[in-house]
Amino acid sequence: MSLRSAFNQLVTVTAMNMRNLPSRVGTSLVAVIGIGGVVAVLVSLLSMGEGFRAALDLSGREDVAMILRGGSPDELSSSIGREEYNAIVIAPGIARDARGPIVSGELYSIVDLPMRSTGTGANVPLRGVGERGPELRDGFHIVAGRMFQSGQNEVIVGRGAFSQFENVDLGREVKWGSQKWRVVGVFEAGGSVSESEIWTDAVVLRGIYRRGNTVQIIRAQLTSAEALPIVRAALEKDPRLNVSVRSEKAFYADQSRILLALIKYVGTTIAVLMGVGAVFAALNTMYSAVSTRTREIATLRALGFGAAPVVTSVLLESAVLGLLGGVVGGLLVYFGLNGYQATTLNFGSFSQLTFAFTVTPRLLVTGLWYSLILGIVGGLLPGIRAARMPVTTGLREL
Repeated sequence: MSLRSAFNQLVTVTAMNMRNLPSRVGTSLVAVIGIGGVVAVLVSLLSMGEGFRAALDLSGREDVAMILRGGSPDELSSSIGREEYNAIVIAPGIARDARGPIVSGELYSIVDLPMRSTGTGANVPLRGVGERGPELRDGFHIVAGRMFQSGQNEVIVGRGAFSQFENVDLGREVKWGSQKWRVVGVFEAGGSVSESEIWTDAVVLRGIYRRGNTVQIIRAQLTSAEALPIVRAALEKDPRLNVSVRSEKAFYADQSRILLALIKYVGTTIAVLMGVGAVFAALNTMYSAVSTRTREIATLRALGFGAAPVVTSVLLESAVLGLLGGVVGGLLVYFGLNGYQATTLNFGSFSQLTFAFTVTPRLLVTGLWYSLILGIVGGLLPGIRAARMPVTTGLREL
């Protein structure tokens, strides 16, 4: 059989299969819905990781240094004394202006707040920031209320935390430990991780939590991104200091590595397990399609149609059903979840981080590829069965 003849046969059989799809709408929907559900779950989980990554990417700048005590993996375990602080902020490579070094010595604590959706308690970051802390966050501005006053038990709440947690409405007093705090403002910070936090004056927080004259992290504006090695070298050479220096971008990448790996692993595992069920749905659909067309297929074989076009036509039909399922699942997630605000545990800080599900074109294409694979796998065995069916046996079928 020539290649052209085989191609013509394939087109003829495939067209006939497609025309017959409306008569098998019930069984076909089983495969479409099954595959669509798998794609929806896969894309949902991956969009969660994409949203988490986006929130941290928006937070990370190459020209901002994060300085912690040497060997500390996170802010909670870090501590930098006053003498060390004074030595750090004058290091070459740290930007200065008329007001002095552009740095913020900060404290990091965790407080408990109930979630608006469930009422269950969750860990929320309470950050004490220096006077210049807001300058070091891109897009920082107050969207409701006002900035906290230095020396007062006042807090401002990130937009993400405000939307996800209770007891932080403007003007409300909230009690953490033995102290009461008044919520005086809501802020945005360009969609970054800072919007998951609650801020107050670092001096006030240090006194209440009895941190002495220390900070846990120094956030410093660099003269340029290329100045980071200069700052690191200067601080490492100073015998008074034992600190680690990373760019803000690298710091948040380290913080997110565990969660992103977990989301990818869980998402892939669930998608594979659900995919097995979707393949069985596709198998059932295509076996049913083949069984209802037994005489039709046998007649085609008797007329000289080859086995390869028959197999390929069944695979193409199954692939089309798979792609339809992928489109349905992808659209459901895109219109139902894209931009939806949620919270998750950030393993780097053991606190809640707010983020928005982010359904990107890349994730939708991934879902379509997966649905195509499921469809083809589901049609493979029925296609082989149709091709191997003896012509005489098929012609005797009622």
